[in-house]
Amino acid sequence: MPNRPIQVKHDENIAIVSLNRPDVRNSLNAEMLQLMLSTFASLKENAAVAGILVTGAGATFCAGADIEAMRNMTPFEAGRFSQLGQDVMFALESVGKPVIAAVKGHALGGGFELALACDFIVASRSAVFAAPEIRLGIIPGFGGTQRLTRLVGKARAKELIFTGNRIDAEAALSMGLVNRVYDDEELVGEGAALLKTICSRGMLSLKMAKEIIGAGADVDLRNACMMERDAFAICFATEDQKEGMTAFIEKRPAQFKGR
Repeated sequence: MPNRPIQVKHDENIAIVSLNRPDVRNSLNAEMLQLMLSTFASLKENAAVAGILVTGAGATFCAGADIEAMRNMTPFEAGRFSQLGQDVMFALESVGKPVIAAVKGHALGGGFELALACDFIVASRSAVFAAPEIRLGIIPGFGGTQRLTRLVGKARAKELIFTGNRIDAEAALSMGLVNRVYDDEELVGEGAALLKTICSRGMLSLKMAKEIIGAGADVDLRNACMMERDAFAICFATEDQKEGMTAFIEKRPAQFKGR
């Protein structure tokens, strides 16, 4: 369906999810957010999908929430809209598979928050990031105040949120917001190739690592390391651990089964 606001393309064992409202720079409204919820739920349950690449159709990743749709919201309606956006971001974080955001052009407001909810971001040289809500008399509502702070630290997050200023791909790379920068025409292909490499590893241990990194961020170091210890031990009950170590000793590529 070419006009579907969310499109999913399968490339081997990865799913490429594209926001597809290029006429409005892929801006987010309630319909888009509901579709994203159902899309991520479906991909979570799809055993044939090992990883997810999130990108945007056209020249823009996502220009943020639809301002026209938000302009006359009551506080109650705004709270419900914020909760829906946060539900989408938590659904993406809890999909149980590696997720990469491939950002070309603008990632603003809710689009920036969507990228932040992915495991990490790769960007094109044209990418621009911003949390411009302060310029509209509001604040980020889809988790941006929290995820941005956890990623780049309080001081940098405060500067970006307090000013609403935009930063380019190189600046984002230098502050650790973006992992890699590619030429625009190479972005999706390189992002997909990186994701396929990640998904060729042991999927059980990948899932375990993702869960421990996420959970450990919210507890003290000692307890987080205890969680790591227990997860490390559990890995030794899997076929993948035995295959991975046997393959290493036998000097051959591992053939992981996800068991």
